[in-house]
Amino acid sequence: MSKKSAPRRLATNEASAKLGTVRISPQKLNLIAQMIRGQDVAKALSSLEFSPKRIAKDVHKLLMSAVANAENNHGLDLDRLVVAEAYVGKSFVMKRFMPRARGRGARIFKPFSCMEIIVREEGGAA
Repeated sequence: MSKKSAPRRLATNEASAKLGTVRISPQKLNLIAQMIRGQDVAKALSSLEFSPKRIAKDVHKLLMSAVANAENNHGLDLDRLVVAEAYVGKSFVMKRFMPRARGRGARIFKPFSCMEIIVREEGGAA
């Protein structure tokens, strides 16, 4: 008497991984997402590994997770994987105050972001 499972949201040749909340603004995280979008996985991993951005380590781990999901859960070929989509969204914002001169206070916003990477197995030889 259980409920029927939801249909698969992705195609059969796709796998994804999500990063819930990461302490960086979406604008900064989107720079890294643009860098890897559309590249094959090996090239994207090497560009993330040598990127000077702080958040590149977390995105590297997320991409490795998507590759592991593709291999273990869906049986996709690792040599033909491409970063099909990499998109960034807003999460919550912590609001803080910092004391300023003459008894005033300045607002400090500490934004959080979320990210999802979808890898796809391409049909032709890579």
